[in-house]
Amino acid sequence: MDRRRFLMGSTVAGAMLAGGGCATLPALGRTPALDTDVAELQRRTFDWFVHVTDRERGLTPDRWPRESFCSVAAVGFALTCWPVGVENGWMSRAEARTRTLNTVRFFHDAPQGPQPTGVTGHKGFFYHFLNMQTGHRHGRVELSTVDTTLLLGGMLFAARYFDGADPEEAEIRRLVQAIYDRVEWDWAIVRPNRISMGWHPETGFIDADWHIYNEGMLVLHLAIGSETHPVPAAVWDEWCSVYDQSWTEERGPAHLHFPPLFGHQYSHMFVDYRGIRDPWMRAKTAQIGPFDYFENSRRAVQSQRQYAIDNPGGWDGYSAEVWGLTACDGPGDFKQVIDARERQFFSYSARGPGDRDDGTIAPTAALGSYPFAPAEVTAALKAMKARYGAGIYTQWGFLDSFNPTLTEREGPLQHGRIVPGVGWVDGDYLGIDQGPIVTMIENGRSDLVWRHMRDEPNLRRGLERAGFTGGWLDA
Repeated sequence: MDRRRFLMGSTVAGAMLAGGGCATLPALGRTPALDTDVAELQRRTFDWFVHVTDRERGLTPDRWPRESFCSVAAVGFALTCWPVGVENGWMSRAEARTRTLNTVRFFHDAPQGPQPTGVTGHKGFFYHFLNMQTGHRHGRVELSTVDTTLLLGGMLFAARYFDGADPEEAEIRRLVQAIYDRVEWDWAIVRPNRISMGWHPETGFIDADWHIYNEGMLVLHLAIGSETHPVPAAVWDEWCSVYDQSWTEERGPAHLHFPPLFGHQYSHMFVDYRGIRDPWMRAKTAQIGPFDYFENSRRAVQSQRQYAIDNPGGWDGYSAEVWGLTACDGPGDFKQVIDARERQFFSYSARGPGDRDDGTIAPTAALGSYPFAPAEVTAALKAMKARYGAGIYTQWGFLDSFNPTLTEREGPLQHGRIVPGVGWVDGDYLGIDQGPIVTMIENGRSDLVWRHMRDEPNLRRGLERAGFTGGWLDA
């Protein structure tokens, strides 16, 4: 599933237990030193958000430097970055507070309504993309439940982080709760116990729901946890009812499979799943031993890395050190013969093992997985820099994606260019791919976002109502 184009047309710290079990919680406040290359990448990627985000309204472009619209999910990721900058000494608390307050004021006051133009959202939800000048709906994009959720994730974290008596910090907390409280989650249920992915004022709800293992877990947590417009806990039962369709034992240990790695990262940016289990996970633990959603993502990363080692498609560059498939830019939608073999390439697509794999590697796939496999991710970062250097790595971190197989092009490219010694390289950075790099490196290093979100009452309420127990929920 393509987390962007699909919706437009119709997102370890701690030692491992013996035997491949779940990760133990690190001591609170523990801040292990990062490898210097990892630390440098995190800083450069953070600086990208500072450079491109409108300070007065907090609008972050979907992509840059190509002219773009605002991505509300990327705004949520920017809000998550500002405290990371404070904790690392890259931004003052005063500056982070000002940027955060400006953002939540804008979204709190932005117009909402059912009309197709001149508004930012409806029923408390926000449109997927917003015009960078007006802050209103861009084109005919959908009112997006998941992109609203990722924006809320950043806001709710900010409300926990800015916990001081300063009047501006108190205002951040008040406005964030008001924004969350007005989201009419129950309105988005148009099929029994399933939350719709989106709505258009012209045509109504789209024909797709959050109903298979993917990045949408946080949508359900926040919807179930609402005190103003909650959905029933049966929504989570319905979500888990189709897990058997996703269970796989291919390429590594068995896990719930979702091909692109963003599906194993996005909810984990805000939720520490280590040691907490819903009824399905408790039953699976009884069958196979300690298992939770964190362990599931850890296994998914192992599986993707093994896929690169096996390299069944024979793509250039894939190896134990260079790996990572997810939704990202690509060179375009065309076929081309390379070394006597016809190859199919794609533009922006959700890539995964055996699923629209066209040899395009997205650094965020590996780097946003840092807590799940810190040693392997660090090795991947070093290998990408060593092999491809400035062709893919700049003052703003990694360009969104690259393809070492496509070294020549017989026709036009939709994105990027051919770089000698590298192959095709995207010309843009994407906010929704930059965000997981900063946040997940910090979660792996210091537990920062997870630690604050463990005390977030709306999230806790949603988890507990859905039947999660154990770990930090019971502490």
